[in-house]
Amino acid sequence: MQTRGSGTGVLLDEPTWTARRAAHEARVDAWVQPHLERRRAGLPHPVEDFLFTYYSQRPAGLRRWHPGYGVVLAGAEEYLPVKGYAAVPGGAAVSARHLAAQRPVLESLHRLLGATASRAPQLGCFGMHEWAMVYRQDQEQVRHAAWPLRLGPDGTDGVVESHRIACSHFDAFRFFTDAARPRNLLQPGRDDRPAFEQPGCLHAGMDLYKHAFRLTPLVASELVADCFELAREIRVLDMRASPYDLSALGYSPVRVETAEGKQEYVAAQRAFAERGAPLRQRLVEELARLLSVEVPAAGE
Repeated sequence: MQTRGSGTGVLLDEPTWTARRAAHEARVDAWVQPHLERRRAGLPHPVEDFLFTYYSQRPAGLRRWHPGYGVVLAGAEEYLPVKGYAAVPGGAAVSARHLAAQRPVLESLHRLLGATASRAPQLGCFGMHEWAMVYRQDQEQVRHAAWPLRLGPDGTDGVVESHRIACSHFDAFRFFTDAARPRNLLQPGRDDRPAFEQPGCLHAGMDLYKHAFRLTPLVASELVADCFELAREIRVLDMRASPYDLSALGYSPVRVETAEGKQEYVAAQRAFAERGAPLRQRLVEELARLLSVEVPAAGE
C-alpha cells in the first residue's frame, strides 16, 4: 500500500516495497545468475556478458532494488547504510543532499538524451562499427579472438573498404583500429556526444541502460531493468551483424555485406529505435522531475 508521507513524498508500507523488491530481484536474476556462473567457470560469453563487462554497473548493483527519489520506505532501516539514503519521517528515502550532489550529472544527461530524442533515427550504418574495430587485424589481434571471423581477415577488410562508414557514437568509434578511423565520415569526440548521438544507433540504445544506472538510486530500479532488457536484445543484433562467426553459440549471422542482410539489419534497427524511444522519454521525464526539485543549499 502507498500513501502520502508527512511532507516527505510517497510512503510505501513494508509489504508493498518488499514485494516490488522481490519481483525485481527475480526478474534480474534470470540475467545475473548465468553470468556469475560463467564467470566462476571461466567461460566468457561475447554476447550475454557484454553488459556486465563493458559497463561499470556490477551485477549486485543491478540486482539491488530502489524506489527512486521521493519515495519513503517504511521500516527500511537496512537501506540507511546504502549510499544516497537517509532517515526521514516514516522510514528511509533517497536524500535531498544526494540529489543536490548529482545535479551536474542530471543536467548533462538531460542535455544528451534530449538532443538524441530530437533527431530522426539514421538507419544506414549497417553495423559497420564492429567491422571497423577489427579492420586490418589478424585473428589473434581482434577483440573476441576466440571466435573466428566469418569472412577471414582479408574478406573482412574488403567489406570495410567497400562500405560507407558513418558511426556517430563515440564509445564505438573509439574502438576503431587506427587504419579504420580515418574512413569514418564523422569524427565524434568524448565531449561532443549531444552533437552526434541519434536514436537509430544501436549503441545509443544500449547506453540507455548506462544512463539509467548512473541515476541510481534516484530513479526506480524497474526503469533500469527495462533499459537493461532492451540493451541485452540489441547486443544480440550487434553481434549477429558483426564479422564474427557465433554460430556455435546459436546465433545466425545477419550478413550485412549482402543486400538481404542490409534489409534485415535496417528492419531490426528500426524496431529497436521504436522500442528505445519511450524508454529515452521516460528517462528525460525523470531527469526533468529531479531537476525541478528545489533542494536547500545545505542539503537535507
